[in-house]
Amino acid sequence: MSDLVGQKGSRTRAEDNFRLTMAQLNPTVGDLAGNAQLAFDAWQEAREAGADLIMLPEMFITGYQVQDLVLKPQFVRDAMAQIGALAARVKHGPAMAIGGPQSKDGQLFNAYYLLDGGEITSVGHKHELPNFNVFDEVRHYTSAPLQGPMSVRGVRIGFPICEDAWHEDVAEAMEESGAEMLFVPNGSPYFRGKFDVRMSHMVARVVETGLPLVYLNMVGGQDDQIFDGGSFVLNKGGALALQMPLFDQALSHIDFTRTADGWRAVVGEITAQPCTEEQDYRAMVEGLRDYMGKTGFSKVLLGLSGGIDSAIVATIAADALGPENVRCVMLPSEYTSRESLDDAGEVANLLGCKLDEVSIAGPRAAVTEALAPLFAGLDEGLTEENIQSRLRGLLLMAQSNKFGEMLLTTGNKSEVAVGYATIYGDMSGGYNPIKDMYKTRVFETCRWRNANHRPWMMAPEGTVIPPRVIDKPPTAELRPDQKDSDSLPEYEVLDAILEMLIDEERSVAECVAAGFDRDVVKRVEHLVYISEYKRFQSAPGPRLSQKAFWLDRRYPIVNRWRDGS
Repeated sequence: MSDLVGQKGSRTRAEDNFRLTMAQLNPTVGDLAGNAQLAFDAWQEAREAGADLIMLPEMFITGYQVQDLVLKPQFVRDAMAQIGALAARVKHGPAMAIGGPQSKDGQLFNAYYLLDGGEITSVGHKHELPNFNVFDEVRHYTSAPLQGPMSVRGVRIGFPICEDAWHEDVAEAMEESGAEMLFVPNGSPYFRGKFDVRMSHMVARVVETGLPLVYLNMVGGQDDQIFDGGSFVLNKGGALALQMPLFDQALSHIDFTRTADGWRAVVGEITAQPCTEEQDYRAMVEGLRDYMGKTGFSKVLLGLSGGIDSAIVATIAADALGPENVRCVMLPSEYTSRESLDDAGEVANLLGCKLDEVSIAGPRAAVTEALAPLFAGLDEGLTEENIQSRLRGLLLMAQSNKFGEMLLTTGNKSEVAVGYATIYGDMSGGYNPIKDMYKTRVFETCRWRNANHRPWMMAPEGTVIPPRVIDKPPTAELRPDQKDSDSLPEYEVLDAILEMLIDEERSVAECVAAGFDRDVVKRVEHLVYISEYKRFQSAPGPRLSQKAFWLDRRYPIVNRWRDGS
């Protein structure tokens, strides 16, 4: 590629060749200087590789999503200033395309900047603003008119920004106004099966326009959203020319050659896609890892009960942070079985995590004594069970405060959905790695993790969750011989109903038509609605589905409507 190198590190492109560097990187929301440095470091590698252009994801300078932070004018001014300064830094070398906000004529745009020769040479604006699921872009930005391509070293490139590429008219307008290729910058968060959805839309754009297409996505966790990368390049007709890995930060250099039939990408590395179980597990690990790193925490603690939920959370934490940064605490009562104590000990030992024990017997006796005059003559029941859970939450939060460890909570999506959790008790904590995973998937995930190990996992390989923990009947152990099935339908039934009511927005009648008992369905529906106030106060956790609790599903706390179908 020596014939492409110009003076002072700049590039003069050979007429029929174009080299692109795709920067699949992990920005941090609000770290404007840090994100600019990530972009500059990648630009230096692109320059060494002889690239004509380095491309970064949507809203990279600010991180994504910024939500209402972008409505603060000074934040936008600071972001634009960083892009201006970055343009000066990348004067001698490849052009850079990078996402960020732009305030112009009293309007705010989700913008994509082209930096070349020390200047901002072009700025494109997003036309299609997503306003569904986790997206509120209509709230934040102005929809721009349809736009044409930008000229990059003599090549006309259309830059449809993320959602723009999901709509035929945007790509069509760019093609009709002279675009020779489509480069799509994205901030596309993960949900189960998302990659196939993206691919089908992008293939459609390639077939419709007859142009090659680059799909660049970011990676990393931001609150509940996990950006999974998986960037790729398609040639005319939809043939895959490059496939980058899911979840990993990476740079890929890809060459395009002008042919009699237009530009064509030279086929590069095609990375295989992992199975669904691995993608979900990786999302939970990366979500926790980035939530910790980006908020400044390095260590976690959690209550380890001997049950499956706390076992998988401990495993996720050990894989994300290293076993030495995970402390488990057993908080037994008189109802805690010897088996649970042994199982908790075995999980901690297999993972290599420290295990402490703090009995709640003394605090429980003190609370019972303090409340005795008020509770005299009343039967024991749920109140006394919840006191145990809240004492555990109190003792765990005290340790979190004292030792500077973030407390992880361990409720699965089934429990979060029906409120089978104690607010200010076992719901206490700063993050919940399994918040969007139904109980039946927890079982499957434990078995998958025992059988599989990957380089990005920091905990030991092999069986880390004993089969007995997976196979025994779930129990909260708040009263003698208690089982979850005493209060809830069997999880196979419960999860199937919840998936219909929540994930698929089905009616009660449709659940009954699917074979479920109407009384059971109505009871589950009731529990879901009356538990909204708990979810409103629950810890965040990684989004694995299109109906994760928080931004995907926004229901009122006060709600008297019930489905009478």
